[in-house]
Amino acid sequence: MIIEEIKNANVQAMKDKDQRARAIYSVIMNKHLMSSVEARTTGKELEDADMIRIIQKTIKELEEEADNYKKVGNIEEFENIEYQKHLLEKYLPQMLSENEIKTIIMGLEDKTVPSVMRYFKTNYNGKCDMKSVSDVLKSLNN
Repeated sequence: MIIEEIKNANVQAMKDKDQRARAIYSVIMNKHLMSSVEARTTGKELEDADMIRIIQKTIKELEEEADNYKKVGNIEEFENIEYQKHLLEKYLPQMLSENEIKTIIMGLEDKTVPSVMRYFKTNYNGKCDMKSVSDVLKSLNN
């Protein structure tokens, strides 16, 4: 499971005295713990797909934070966040490209927005950015 890989990477970061890596791995492990507690209240267990969502959300938060540091000219913090983002991206599956998304959409019978979005959420969850799917769909409808 992804969480086990992250825990092992955290131990290695501790041995390497890499505080930046430890910081982001700790964030992910805490988010996983919080989500697993929530999931247990409903009788579910977290899976890798849930971990992928946690990592994706964390990366988006890091991107926003990096943009803010870049705007104020704090390049050191910007580079720290980019480093942390890079560490997390290794745990994500290969994302579909816009061309692959376009090809999949063209192969669908029903190309209405709700149908396409539902199809991608069901079949490609965690393997594509839903905003990219929406953008490609809009470009096809124009």
